[in-house]
Amino acid sequence: MEFLKTLGLFMATAVAEIVGCYLPWLWLKEGRSAWLLVPAAASLALFAWLLTLHPTAAGRVYAAYGGVYIGVAIVWLWLVDGVRPSPTDWLGLAVCLVGVAIIMAGARVGR
Repeated sequence: MEFLKTLGLFMATAVAEIVGCYLPWLWLKEGRSAWLLVPAAASLALFAWLLTLHPTAAGRVYAAYGGVYIGVAIVWLWLVDGVRPSPTDWLGLAVCLVGVAIIMAGARVGR
């Protein structure tokens, strides 16, 4: 159960970070309203707060979160950008998630 809670928290954190970066991208690259910076800033603040909710050392959280972020970004690429991920995108994600599993397993042993 703890694993699912951590995974869900990582995924929510990744979405908050991606939204916080995507909205300024829309403003700068797509000519959308500068008002998008307001929810972008709120989303990035939410991202930072969500990172503080993890019970382990910050550096380990950031390292493991990075792999989950990559997974959410690949799904974002597909669902939001409309670009189907390539086989190498999926392979790279798999390699990253193996790294996340190693980091998180080590966290249980070496707290």
